[in-house]
Amino acid sequence: MVFGSAALAGLVAHAPANAEGVSAGTLIRNTAVASYDEGGVARSVNSNTVTVRVDELLDVTLTSLDPGPVAGRPGEAVLTFELTNQGNGPEAFRLFANTAVAGNDFDSSFRAIAIDSNGNGIYDEGIDEILAEPQTTADLAPDQRVTLFVLVTVPDTATDKQTSAVTLTAEAVTGSGTPGTLFAGAGVDGGDAIVGTTGALAIARGTIVNGIASVELVKSVVLRDPFGGTSAVPGTIATFTIEARVSGSGSVANLRVTDAIPEGTTYAPGTLALDAVTLTDAEDGDAGSASGTAGVIVSLGDVAAETIRRVTFDVVVN
Repeated sequence: MVFGSAALAGLVAHAPANAEGVSAGTLIRNTAVASYDEGGVARSVNSNTVTVRVDELLDVTLTSLDPGPVAGRPGEAVLTFELTNQGNGPEAFRLFANTAVAGNDFDSSFRAIAIDSNGNGIYDEGIDEILAEPQTTADLAPDQRVTLFVLVTVPDTATDKQTSAVTLTAEAVTGSGTPGTLFAGAGVDGGDAIVGTTGALAIARGTIVNGIASVELVKSVVLRDPFGGTSAVPGTIATFTIEARVSGSGSVANLRVTDAIPEGTTYAPGTLALDAVTLTDAEDGDAGSASGTAGVIVSLGDVAAETIRRVTFDVVVN
């Protein structure tokens, strides 16, 4: 028996649904009924039951989860991707990373592909599972998503602002190819597996930018005791200097330095300064504020790379 599309749609409506419709292996059964009158008696007769096993569709999507180019410097870098099983049956996927993409300013070295084992979206060394060769996921249920990390090494020869693309490919283990390609008996419960619209293969691209600005904070102290020396005794004045060192290229935005007044000391009013320019202690129109309870807060705003900003203030040892 051949089902019309309307009849089949009605039957499928009560079956488990996912990205590609009815789950692979689902049995769709149909029995026709004929009713009639015979000698004034209402009668009916059933047809034989026709059973159709839903075949497995092989489909996958792969996307980069990085909001833009990943900041990198010579050393290790991590690119983040999301793989989704868009098929209607459980499927594993082979993964291939390519670091030698045409047009790269430099090529990074491939280290590994990892699964986000704890689901926090951040690569955690020693926690997230590193996939062994050949890199292959476990079976993913229909609609199941998994976050993947591609771990690479940026070479020492990479220079400021150079970029490098990395591609990740995911391919259904059962097979891939032109949509409609059939793998007989390779689907769920011995049914067929059929390649869906994605070709059961997906490629996503991430990018590393070398030399983006980064910030280092360096704090130092100079002591002046009441006797003209450098001992830390009650009454000693401690002058703290905090250097915000921005390196790399470009700039950082909304840079803000905060520091608590050390326990056992008292802030010396009127000593807060930025780049040797005195700031008021109050929260007013200038860049900083300071008090014994709130500590020191200085807003530096946007700061260009290769810049050093210096915050200074005094405290007195109680």
